[in-house]
Amino acid sequence: MNVQDPPTLLQLAVQRLLRDEALAISSLQYLPRMLFPPLFKEAFYHRQTNVLRAMVAVWPFPFLPLGTLMKTPHLEILQAVLDGVDMLWTPKVLPRRRKLQVLDLRNVHHDFWDVWAGPEDGDCSAETVCEKQKGKRLPRYAVRRRLKVVTDLCLRFHLNEHQTYLLQWAQQRRRSIWLCCVKLQIWALPVYTVRKVLTVFQPDSVQELELNTGWSLSTLVNFASYLDRMRNLQKLLLTRIHKNTFRVLNTSLDIRKCITKFVSQFSKLNSLQYLSMNGIYFSSEHMKQLFRYLKTPLESLSITMCKLSHLDLTSLSESQNLHQLKHLNLRLVKLIDLYPVPFHDLLKSVADTLETLELEGCWMVDSQLITLLPALSQCSQLTRINFYDNDISMAVLKDLLYHTASLSQLTQELYPAPLECYDDRGDVLTGQFAQLCSELMGTLITVRQPKTVSFATYICHECYQRCVYDLETRLCRCQQ
Repeated sequence: MNVQDPPTLLQLAVQRLLRDEALAISSLQYLPRMLFPPLFKEAFYHRQTNVLRAMVAVWPFPFLPLGTLMKTPHLEILQAVLDGVDMLWTPKVLPRRRKLQVLDLRNVHHDFWDVWAGPEDGDCSAETVCEKQKGKRLPRYAVRRRLKVVTDLCLRFHLNEHQTYLLQWAQQRRRSIWLCCVKLQIWALPVYTVRKVLTVFQPDSVQELELNTGWSLSTLVNFASYLDRMRNLQKLLLTRIHKNTFRVLNTSLDIRKCITKFVSQFSKLNSLQYLSMNGIYFSSEHMKQLFRYLKTPLESLSITMCKLSHLDLTSLSESQNLHQLKHLNLRLVKLIDLYPVPFHDLLKSVADTLETLELEGCWMVDSQLITLLPALSQCSQLTRINFYDNDISMAVLKDLLYHTASLSQLTQELYPAPLECYDDRGDVLTGQFAQLCSELMGTLITVRQPKTVSFATYICHECYQRCVYDLETRLCRCQQ
């Protein structure tokens, strides 16, 4: 039986005050600052919108992280808070009386509610998400007059009522409100709706953009004009740009022109650090252009479920802006038919910085992995490697483990079960699996002291589980 701690005197005082909403509202001007955060939290959890509205209008801190409390959208609370902002910005309230500067609607952790009140002047240092923009900015005096509202937007199929209300409210108050969208996700939304949304906030406030739209290439190119204005974009995720996207175009010349126009926008992304391409179809020529257009060194590159050519790998290895990668993910990129030397050169170029390497499902065979081993053994900063679902023999796996002897930073290692664990039909030989994986684990222990290590088979087509060995054998359901 859990015994709860008795409420503190402060909690009792807050609960007592909120029993009478009229009294709570009339008392706000006399309350000390330290009471505002606990009172706001209690009113929030009990959906006392009248109290919330009144508190926002006299909020004594420059920062209000509402999204930390509002884990899921709640329209009535949003309306109450924005009504409070409207009260704050009435002509009756002198500018010097307005303490609130930033309203953060993002569902991100912030310790404001834990520590309650910060220094006398508050602390917004972690929330200056739009302060460092290098593009066109408002004059300093204009920024001071406007309240910054920070949000993330996930646009799926249509705008929900929460998003519609916020965007309409911000659109109508553009002279007093500065809406910043830090993370923008667009999923299968008509492009005309996206255009309307992008007129409400400055595109250069976007730091993370995910496009998973299934748009035609011509539509994607039209969107590129907005990508051009996202000068502070740090993270870009592109999904589902494939051959079917091109069928609306008449000629291969049209296709090449459209892709070239879209790819050329990468030359404007001076802050890009993370690039993810999932299920993307670009020709080798355009892949080369893309990496040539990069203006700053990437920290993370993810190319998954794509078909790469030898020329693509060569472009990767030759791009100077990929030579400081910390994270490289090539999951489900078929490498079996490719000459591995360019990939070896890429690994060698990132040996001093690479921390995670994802090569799951790349269909690599012994000869390819052997070529990579000298470069891999130099990647001294690696903390995670994943080689699941590659066709590697027992002998080469042992060689791989020996080549990791100097990789002392590794905390997670995922290796494929050796080919000798399967019969001619591809079924797992459970006895062989346990014996050989135990032998591999013993080999690794003689090389260094590993932390988290597992050897696993391909996913079973019947039960969709793997057989896994990590000091003990765990078979899939079909093998139990």
